[in-house]
Amino acid sequence: MASSDNLRPTDLQSAHVAAVLGPDNSQFETLISHLMSAVNEQRSQAETLFNLCKQQHPDTLVLKLSQLLHSSHHAEARAMSAVLLRRILTVASDDESQSHTLYPSLSPATQSTLKSTLLESVGRESSKSISKKLCDTVSELAALIMPENGWPELLPFMFQCVTSGNPRHRESALLIFAQLAQYIGETLVPQLDTLHHVFLGCLGTGVDPDVRIAALNASINFIQCLEKASDRDKFHDLLPLMMQTLTEALNSGEESTAQDALELLIELAGTEPRFLRKQITEVVGAMLQIAEAETLEEGTKHLALEFVITLAEARERAPGMIRKLPQFIKRLFEILMKMLLDVEDDPAWHSAEVEHEDAGESSNYSAGQEYLDRLSISLGGNTIVPVVSEILPGYLAAPEWQKHHAALIAIAQIAEGCSKVMTKSLEQVVSMVLNSFQDPHPRARWAAINAVGQLSTDLGPDLQNKYHHLVLPALASAMDDYHNPRVQAHAASAVLNFSENCTPELLNPYLDGIVGKLLVLLQNAKQMVQEGALTALASVADSSQEHFQKYYGAVMPYLKAILINANDKTNRMLRAKSMECISLVGMAVGKDKFKDDAKQVMDVLMSLQGSQLETDDPTISYMLQAWARLCKCLGQDFLPYMNVVMPPLLHSAQLKPDVTITSADSDADIDESDDESIETITLGDKRIGIKTSVLEEKATACNMLCCYADELKEGFFPWIDQVAPILVPLLKFYFHEEVRKAAVSAMPELLRSAKLAVEKGQSQGRNESYVKQLSDYIIPALVEALQKEPETEICSNMLEAIKECVQICGPLLDESQVRSIVEELKQVITASTARRNERAERVKAEDFDAEEGEMLKEENEQEEDLFDQVGDCLGTLLKVFKAPFLPLFDELLPYLMPMWSKDRTSEEKRIAICIFDDLAEHCRDAAVK
Repeated sequence: MASSDNLRPTDLQSAHVAAVLGPDNSQFETLISHLMSAVNEQRSQAETLFNLCKQQHPDTLVLKLSQLLHSSHHAEARAMSAVLLRRILTVASDDESQSHTLYPSLSPATQSTLKSTLLESVGRESSKSISKKLCDTVSELAALIMPENGWPELLPFMFQCVTSGNPRHRESALLIFAQLAQYIGETLVPQLDTLHHVFLGCLGTGVDPDVRIAALNASINFIQCLEKASDRDKFHDLLPLMMQTLTEALNSGEESTAQDALELLIELAGTEPRFLRKQITEVVGAMLQIAEAETLEEGTKHLALEFVITLAEARERAPGMIRKLPQFIKRLFEILMKMLLDVEDDPAWHSAEVEHEDAGESSNYSAGQEYLDRLSISLGGNTIVPVVSEILPGYLAAPEWQKHHAALIAIAQIAEGCSKVMTKSLEQVVSMVLNSFQDPHPRARWAAINAVGQLSTDLGPDLQNKYHHLVLPALASAMDDYHNPRVQAHAASAVLNFSENCTPELLNPYLDGIVGKLLVLLQNAKQMVQEGALTALASVADSSQEHFQKYYGAVMPYLKAILINANDKTNRMLRAKSMECISLVGMAVGKDKFKDDAKQVMDVLMSLQGSQLETDDPTISYMLQAWARLCKCLGQDFLPYMNVVMPPLLHSAQLKPDVTITSADSDADIDESDDESIETITLGDKRIGIKTSVLEEKATACNMLCCYADELKEGFFPWIDQVAPILVPLLKFYFHEEVRKAAVSAMPELLRSAKLAVEKGQSQGRNESYVKQLSDYIIPALVEALQKEPETEICSNMLEAIKECVQICGPLLDESQVRSIVEELKQVITASTARRNERAERVKAEDFDAEEGEMLKEENEQEEDLFDQVGDCLGTLLKVFKAPFLPLFDELLPYLMPMWSKDRTSEEKRIAICIFDDLAEHCRDAAVK
């Protein structure tokens, strides 16, 4: 490219643009190859030039790209052209709306040439992977312009391709149909019968396997976009062919094709389970047969199980459908139990340094665990427990330790979903598990302890109240198993689960024995055993409260020694757990007992806080929580430390979610292998990966801020100006529920702190107008967040927070704010009524059964909590504003009256009575009408 010194940079760039878009195509090909360059500098120069071409000569650029896609001999250039066209034509840049995509600004002649070139390219492209990219480009452009009838040639072209003898043409047309169904399904509905005929032809026996998979994808996407059940029913005759596509792929050894088919069927099971109902027995039977097949890959078998479990979980759309197939449930359970046997006695398991190393466990074993957990939650105890009672005794009586291990792991996995039914036969469950404490094999003993820990959480406090005299001595003796540190450490961890659901009185008689053993374990050479002992001590102290005082003198020196000495990288977790333990012991024994050691502990924490900790150091989140507990213990004496504590806390509370977005079908899967803390969700055609560790740190920090405001009251005043602007926007932080909950709870605490500081003259010269400003900032934000909140439980929290804010700032609220609260109460009641009606519909579903009834009961209880908060909120408004509030109350009457009707629960009627009771009490004579 010619350059000359007297050209200004813009002229130079214009010359480059002219050369690239000129008649010599080689320069344009070079630009495209540089866009794929691994050399950063070369690539960024090419991007700058490409963007200039797009700004200055969009028509020429689009025509050049489509020509390259159509006729370049280089596969990479064709692939890149398809991707670039899709990006510049259909994806709006970040600061623009969809209407600002490039396509509408092209001249009609360019648009017309582009569309015909794209279709010609679909017809002639021979590479499968480029074909797929090309179909993406066509689909996204079509989604943009077809609703306005901007591409009348497309459908005739696709119908022509799909009936041609060329498999690649048929596959391409089906790929485009599949995407259009996702993007603009409603425009395809008039073609229902034709499409049915097409799919039927492409799913048949003897059709090319790629074409069949594409047809499966297209038909499943199309079925999902149909609103009317009668339209969906027209496609029922495709289901046997869909299943046949799967079985024929398996029979001919095409497992990767079969896995593609399974993934598509799983999607159908999750979104349209009712479509499968007529042939449910055949479909589930075929899936279990795949899961039982010895010769298939694990991945294939897991997908077949995922299908059945997804179907069991699709309760809201097809409640109880799988429970109607008892013959399959036992078979399914046997398959999952067999997966749990896939565990080896690996020497590394016994010599492990940390407890979460899972040596000897296979992917089969972990999938079996996950599926048991999900299955028991979705099917419930009445279905699962009878099956378990039939299968487990045989496993426990067998000679192999793997079978004992599997039975105990299964008990732990189903406990959450079957808790109500298991509680009824608690005695058998407990004796089954405790007998295994004597098992000769350490891994089986470990599994028995694991089951006790899980049952303590899921079946507590019943288990604690009835069987403490059996469970605690058994755990204490397991702590003496010096040959097996993993067993000792796990027994200590189970003490933690057990004591979390205990009253101090219940624990008291066992404390001497347990604390004594834990002190011995604290001195063990194995770090894993020390960590287990620390966590257990922390929990025992927390649960026994003042009863723990007599052990304080013996325990605290050990804890401080660990805190001070565990300072190399391998001991980070140990140090973190010693902080947790010290702060919980401090809270349990109280300020007077703890104050002599408090200063020394605080000094260590302060020096740690000042040191450069690595970002993945667990100390950080443990320290945030320890500071807050120490604050609870020391109360106002904690104020001098706030300057040290707050900066890192404010930093953590402001962490941005670490989010990666890829297209859901992209090859660049978010790499989850190296980081188990990434959670992925798929929204439409985007896959979003969120780093959960960042969100958990953020949630912890927000909880701590709320905790300090609550504990220090007016003492927290100096921090309000920094904290409020951080927490108020988090009321709408939809990535993480805990963050929202913490922000909601903090709102009244901040107002209370400001109000008390003004009343007690500790507000640094600020007066009541500051409290008014703060309430003008907080209350409207809460009301607006309530409007958008998706979770019923958090809606209840928000109403409770609004009620407290009104109690604190009552008279400072202006009329429009009170009106907005009332308007929002109307919305809450309306939405709640809609959910009630939807549940009433579910009761009428043909598969509705007792288990579904249980689940609905829980949802109804949540709804009653919400009504309770509505009632409290109204009661508070009446109490604060008295008779002047009545005109607004009159507006609410039509929403409240249905709460009296006879189909409502007694709880709702009680709430209605309370509201009118408040009315009479606070408005006296004015309430007579």
